[in-house]
Amino acid sequence: MLSRLMSGSVRNLEREYMCTVRLLDDTEYTCSIQRDAKGQYLFDLICHHLNLLEKDYFGIRYVDPDKQRHWLEFTKSISKQMKSQPPFIMCLRVKFYPPDPAALKEEITRYLVFLQIKRDLYHGRLLCKTSDAAMLAAYILQAEIGDYDPGKHPEGYSSKFQFFPKHSEKLERRIADIHKTELIGQTPETAELKFLQKAQMLETYGVDPHPCKDVSGNPAFLAFTPFGFVVLQGNKRVHFLKWNEVTKLKFEGKTFHIYANQKEDKKIILTYFAPTPEACKHLWKCGVENQAFYKLEKSSQVRTVSSSNLFFKGSRFRYSGRVAKEVMEQSAKIKREPPEIHRAGLVPSRSCPSITHGPRLSSVPRTRRRAVHISIMEGLESLRDSAHSTPVRSMSYGDSFIPRSRSQAMDSGDGTAVISSETYSPSDSVLPTPVAEHSLEMAVSRQINGAPCSIEEEKESEAGTPTVGDVTELGVDSRVAGRVQSAGGEAALSETEQVNKFVLSPQLLFSSTFSSFSPVHFYTFIFVFFTKTIYLFVFINFFGFLILDFRSFQVFYFYKKKQNKQKKKLNSIQRL
Repeated sequence: MLSRLMSGSVRNLEREYMCTVRLLDDTEYTCSIQRDAKGQYLFDLICHHLNLLEKDYFGIRYVDPDKQRHWLEFTKSISKQMKSQPPFIMCLRVKFYPPDPAALKEEITRYLVFLQIKRDLYHGRLLCKTSDAAMLAAYILQAEIGDYDPGKHPEGYSSKFQFFPKHSEKLERRIADIHKTELIGQTPETAELKFLQKAQMLETYGVDPHPCKDVSGNPAFLAFTPFGFVVLQGNKRVHFLKWNEVTKLKFEGKTFHIYANQKEDKKIILTYFAPTPEACKHLWKCGVENQAFYKLEKSSQVRTVSSSNLFFKGSRFRYSGRVAKEVMEQSAKIKREPPEIHRAGLVPSRSCPSITHGPRLSSVPRTRRRAVHISIMEGLESLRDSAHSTPVRSMSYGDSFIPRSRSQAMDSGDGTAVISSETYSPSDSVLPTPVAEHSLEMAVSRQINGAPCSIEEEKESEAGTPTVGDVTELGVDSRVAGRVQSAGGEAALSETEQVNKFVLSPQLLFSSTFSSFSPVHFYTFIFVFFTKTIYLFVFINFFGFLILDFRSFQVFYFYKKKQNKQKKKLNSIQRL
């Protein structure tokens, strides 16, 4: 504790901090920032370095010492958000996926989104069927190495690329066949455009998965996409709620609630449990930002959202940025010569290893770093009055973000859809929130699905070319034993399992909500509870006395009125 306070005091004495931002092509941008610099300043530096104007879709992500991922808030100081010691290390990533990435105004923006989706494909976040996966991988091949050349590309050349967490020889042959026959003559720009058009039609496009558990304890992944809220379990999308159906997002400790109104005034509440309270808060903030960005028509409609309840004050958060409709309107005003794009095809990427191997390049050479600081203010002045982001499309707002074929598929079903033949299981180290330690059974199942079982394995796989996850003897034995046991006792245990789920669900709900309470939380709860109780007691007594006083006043008033009537009647009789 003392060392942490001392390190904090030393950090406060420093006037400048060094920041290293890893870009989407895995090059690094290094700069120094002032102690009180806000996130917007660093973001403007990166966008000026990339010559990027359509920047509203991007954000800066960092990881705290507890391995919890966060989005850098642009309105707050960088040093106050970072819990680690300088130099600070962050990543530039796509924060809000474009509803139609092929319709982006500038090619530089499409290229950066292409790099992000290629990264999602490699890490398992963009999961799809085998036919779609082969087509996407063939587009990547065409964009990186061009047309097929028998002299340069020997037999099995596609196996030297790692497009997915898990490969098969049949899939590699299919990728090579498509690249040889169907994509001849396409330029890198055309191949990237076709890749984006194909990717946006997939069910897992724009998915940034948050690992959670449902009320029954089954693992699930929650995500916010350009089209709505999605829940993925196994190889299926079990829930889909459009943004205009979601009415409220709320969290309490590790419990996350989604309130929605569907057709025919059908109200539903979905409840899930995050691994930690910090992960649940990050999930809630991501949901608030995505809902404001895609649902609202003007940024002036953004309101501060609170997660308060009866006993706790809760968190308050407000999205600070432009919404999707404003972004598209401003994008149409961009008028400049297309900037030059330096594609990273010859630079080996950690997330997508390439055939060619060369030295790792930095996006800012050492001899140019001081020159960047000198000329950066001129660039920011030119960006101050410039417009941003995607072009205007001639269609109505709201559900117009959803492509026609996608909207027809969603309207025809009840939100459930099969996304792939494999289980959705993205790598742990690339999730926005840390995953709790897995049991042996879950580790074996992840090995069977071809995904790393731990963060260390994922780091090793990122350092070199990842290998196909082979099934161990223990995994095969346990899988076979599980199948035999389930085949023999499925009929006998089905009713028992249903009863157990019904009985244990409230217990799991209670334990998941209150398991994260520390003694401090408990005493705070007791104090707040009794304080609220006293306030409620005083409130009831105060209004009770008011009601009694009003009632007594009524009785007295009507009694006096009746008395006056009787006196008048007697006086009239006496006169007669």
